[in-house]
Amino acid sequence: MKKIRELIVFTAFLVVALWKFDVVIEVLKSIWKIVFPFALGGAIAFVINVPMSFLEKKMLGKIKENNKIGKKAARPISLLLTIILAAGVMVLVMFGVIPQLTQTMGNLMTSISDFIPQMQNWIREFSHDNQDIMKLVDQLQFQPDQAIKWGISLLGNGVGNMMNTTMSAVGSIASGLATFFISFSFACYILFQKEKLHLQVRKVIFAFIPKQKADAILNICSLTYRTFANFLAGQCLEAVILGMMFVITLSILKMPYALLIGILIAFTALVPIFGAFIGCAVGSFLIFMVNPKQAVLFIIVFLLLQQIEGNLIYPHVVGGSVGLPSIWVLAAVTIGGNLMGIIGMLIFIPLVSVFYTIFREFVYLRLKKQHIKRVTRTDVEEYAEEEIASSFIMPNEK
Repeated sequence: MKKIRELIVFTAFLVVALWKFDVVIEVLKSIWKIVFPFALGGAIAFVINVPMSFLEKKMLGKIKENNKIGKKAARPISLLLTIILAAGVMVLVMFGVIPQLTQTMGNLMTSISDFIPQMQNWIREFSHDNQDIMKLVDQLQFQPDQAIKWGISLLGNGVGNMMNTTMSAVGSIASGLATFFISFSFACYILFQKEKLHLQVRKVIFAFIPKQKADAILNICSLTYRTFANFLAGQCLEAVILGMMFVITLSILKMPYALLIGILIAFTALVPIFGAFIGCAVGSFLIFMVNPKQAVLFIIVFLLLQQIEGNLIYPHVVGGSVGLPSIWVLAAVTIGGNLMGIIGMLIFIPLVSVFYTIFREFVYLRLKKQHIKRVTRTDVEEYAEEEIASSFIMPNEK
């Protein structure tokens, strides 16, 4: 009777949800708007917790063991150092990228002006001065003054449109700052009280869920946290190493925009598989505008460094933290990118890894229940009768 009542209630909710689907969507949007600051705070706390825990355990661990005051101050100090480190990286990137980007835009105007006559000469040589082709090619002209005027007019139109929506823009910025402040405060609270919150969550789970299912849920949560934390730490470290390799190599080869391209590749390398190639395409275009021969050399250098990174650095830095075969990594990146863009690419790899690990354990349990010890390409090996008998002896009988 209890199962029948639960089935009736579930069916009633399902019918109402399908009947008033638009109302359900609006209610879910309203709930998400309320919950969003806390969800964002949890995400911020998760990201900050990775370097904060490292600093707290490795650098301040001895202080915590030998001093009561140091034990209380270790976490605030590690959190403050983490925030200072993140802010320092952002400032360094801004001061490194913005001047280079300004210089790049100025050089790009000059490079395009110089490149178009060279391209016309190349086409003239390859086409053997074909008149029909050269008529089209000669129409290609680039005038920096006209480009600047076009940019100013576009900016003026944008400013005019923006002035019409100034109040709404100010309101959105104020709302965004308020949301971020609430989220960051909530993240700090989580980080300061994470052991207490962990204990409270365990109590709630064991209070309302049977012990066996509660243990399974907590094991899955622990596996999810470890996978995401290891993936985040390894991916960030790998991106920093790859960016430094490009900055040093391009500086030694005296290629233009070494710092800008290195930072760009470091950021795009956070997206697995496809990210670094986006940085390669942009870097090749920038160098090509200055020196086409160096652009070809840059592509060769990129392929060599990508091989070194993929075969030597990535397995040791990220290693088995994800534990996902490469074919499933590609599938996770593709599905995540189609569903949620760049954020989906980052989230879906550890998420699919968790599902892959759980499903693999389930498969091994099912094989053991069917007394199958090992499966090869051509044969299936079963447990011997003695192994089956010993594996099913109760603990008190052993």
